[in-house]
Amino acid sequence: MKKSFFILLALSLIGITACGQTATNTTSTTNSAQAQSSSKAVTITDFANRNVAFTAAPQKIVALSNGEMDIVYALGGTLVGRPTAAGPVSIPEAKNVEQVGSTHGMDLEKVAFLSPDVVLGNNPLNTKDIPAVEGIGAKMVLTNANSIEEVMKQIQLFGQMLQKEDKAKQLNQAIEQKLKELKTNQSAVKPRVLMVYGAPGTYMAALNNSLSGSLLISAGGENIAADYPKLDNYPQYAQLNTEKIMKSNPQLILIMSHGNPEKVKDGFLKEMQQNAAWSSMDAVKNNKVEILPADLFGTNPGTKVIEALDMMNKLLQGVK
Repeated sequence: MKKSFFILLALSLIGITACGQTATNTTSTTNSAQAQSSSKAVTITDFANRNVAFTAAPQKIVALSNGEMDIVYALGGTLVGRPTAAGPVSIPEAKNVEQVGSTHGMDLEKVAFLSPDVVLGNNPLNTKDIPAVEGIGAKMVLTNANSIEEVMKQIQLFGQMLQKEDKAKQLNQAIEQKLKELKTNQSAVKPRVLMVYGAPGTYMAALNNSLSGSLLISAGGENIAADYPKLDNYPQYAQLNTEKIMKSNPQLILIMSHGNPEKVKDGFLKEMQQNAAWSSMDAVKNNKVEILPADLFGTNPGTKVIEALDMMNKLLQGVK
């Protein structure tokens, strides 16, 4: 009797163990299948109309400008290489990431050492770098951001590349909501604004086809330089025309720069002082010459375009 009992007990334990192993194997198989399905092959079309194929969502990413860096982190990704910056990094999580230059000058040796899956560059600035990047075994994706719509297109494209489409949609919906809010609250009379971009000794007026121009119009301002002839080398900008500026009499002058903003402002004010006509303008008389933060206006702010719109709107409200 006892012998029969122990035989039955042993058979029961064997059955339980087998079931446990089956459950473990099933769980392992399921997790593996989920991992594969969460990172599948994808082909995207970048802003240069190039098809770029990935066997899985890229994990090792290099970004050559701040906007792309911001978007990658906003989507839940990380970088192995970021744009070189003299000041504080706008993304705290990227503080210790290797700096690799910029869209104007990439350090290929550093990039090669990082062995990235993809390098995010500018169209058309980095078109010439495609062979070198592909030569180190990486892919290159080219985009640009000359309007809020193009920033949103970047978000969508990177969301597709990283297989974070839902998050990308959520980020773009927040931007769309901000644009609707600003449009609803705009007054019929729009403040007259001159947007100046440059470095000491070199100044240009931003046109409506620039990102800063897009921000200004969306926030409810009137760009007095909208009809200025564009520059051949910088089609989003125009030469400053003192006669036209005087005639338009801007109520607000906004200054943008990649470099030291205070030096840029001082240099611009000195140029204005050399021409007495500037002092008669409403913006100068009312002390409405403002420096815009470089991370929001001197370069593509990425998802922080919402902050840029809020700041622009606040500045416009200040002249009404």
